[in-house]
Amino acid sequence: MQIDRITDGAQAHRNEDWAGSFCTSHTTELVVIDGGTSVAERDYVAEREGDVVWFVARFVAALGPAIDAGLGQREATHSAIDEVRREFLARCAGQQVPLYAWPIAALSWVRVQPHGDGYRLELFCLGDCKVLLRRPGGEILDLDPFVNPQEAILRAEIGKLEREGVDDAAARQARLLPMLRARREYQNTVANTNSLCLKPNGGFGARTATFEVPAGSAVMLMSDGFYRLVDTYALHTPTSLFSLCLQQGLPAALAQLREHEATARAARMAVVKRADDASALLWRSDSPGV
Repeated sequence: MQIDRITDGAQAHRNEDWAGSFCTSHTTELVVIDGGTSVAERDYVAEREGDVVWFVARFVAALGPAIDAGLGQREATHSAIDEVRREFLARCAGQQVPLYAWPIAALSWVRVQPHGDGYRLELFCLGDCKVLLRRPGGEILDLDPFVNPQEAILRAEIGKLEREGVDDAAARQARLLPMLRARREYQNTVANTNSLCLKPNGGFGARTATFEVPAGSAVMLMSDGFYRLVDTYALHTPTSLFSLCLQQGLPAALAQLREHEATARAARMAVVKRADDASALLWRSDSPGV
């Protein structure tokens, strides 16, 4: 099998995404994490790299040993978060950290295991990363067809500000901030949260699914920043994006994304983020049929 990965921060020296894999004697673990951009006025536990970058890195560091211990995906996620939460609380001891400043992330995790003549895929998904499957004949399937309802709310608010003539990015962000902070508090406290957070209320409400796929299949996991090529900018369909990444590599798709974002900034398009961290992981089985 072959695994390609790319992860690129929208800002120099601060990438809140992570894309990578873990391998055991029986499984290959494909993971993409998209840290939620902070809505706090400052960083509390990692001033240098930023709280969100710290959170993602510490979760990854704790997840590896949990996988090596043979834990299931849900158990491993909880074990890793428990460790990160203990360290977070220790680092912010003596500080009053508002709940909206507690970091969160989206997580898509695909466990790949040989199964008969093909593979079994086990999905564990929190938040709005994307997981696509390409079958040997070229058919593309969305294995986790989740639509983040908050995106429509944000777009409506941005449209309202645009109609009011608020086109300055800083002014727009200031108007949106109370709503964004209220949303972050909700994500950190709602029961069965659909976000990777430090203290899930009643456990994580992850979307889980199992698929059996033939040899010659390929799987691509993407942060929502990378998938903007499809669902925000409409430069690609899922099929054309997958084909581009298979034929020309993940860097070719990233280059298209960054070029379009630069054009959008020049045109002062009204969006929440003028650019976003972007990450993708592409797994191909050993079969030459892909």
